[in-house]
Amino acid sequence: MPNPADAPPGEDLVAVGADLAPGTLLSAYRSGLFPMPVDPRKRRTDIAWYSPDPRGIIPLSELHVSRSLVKSMRRFEIRMNSEFISVVRGCGNPDRPGWWITNAIVDAYETLFQLGWAHSVEVYEAGELVGGLYGLRISQFFAAESMFHTATDASKAALVGLVEWLNRTNATLLDVQWNTDHLTSLGAVNVSRVDYLTMLRAATADAESLRIEPG
Repeated sequence: MPNPADAPPGEDLVAVGADLAPGTLLSAYRSGLFPMPVDPRKRRTDIAWYSPDPRGIIPLSELHVSRSLVKSMRRFEIRMNSEFISVVRGCGNPDRPGWWITNAIVDAYETLFQLGWAHSVEVYEAGELVGGLYGLRISQFFAAESMFHTATDASKAALVGLVEWLNRTNATLLDVQWNTDHLTSLGAVNVSRVDYLTMLRAATADAESLRIEPG
């Protein structure tokens, strides 16, 4: 797989092809790549590998939590890894704009979850799952893949729960791939590919603690 450091500046798509085996995915994330199907709505399910330039990250000390969100969170219960597949399928609802989470993606991340690399954050209201997010943790790095909500502020609450866990377990890098106005309002910023890859190398350098369990 190509080195994203060699990709032209501003070019997000780095490669097309390869599989979604655990070793492939872990190697790709450690090199700065992540997968998405080319165009699943047109049945083009070949896997494309991206390294956005610029890259969206959320500095872990700078998450924006509004007073209204603090108030909303009082009605939620936040858990981790209790309904991983339900969260992934919630994120992968085909009715959502920009749908890309195919069955192959679900299966691949379920395997990573079973191996201890993928994690989910669940948000419950009155015992019902109303939001969540999932992603991949390698040492002090977390790649946030997708989030969903069926109740107002539930996905934001999931992000708060994620950041609390990341800070508690000494993470240093939260990758959100492409920044959006919504993510910017929560504290996300853009960094160049060069700077991102430098941060990533530092966050995944500790070979003794690459896989982190929730705690």
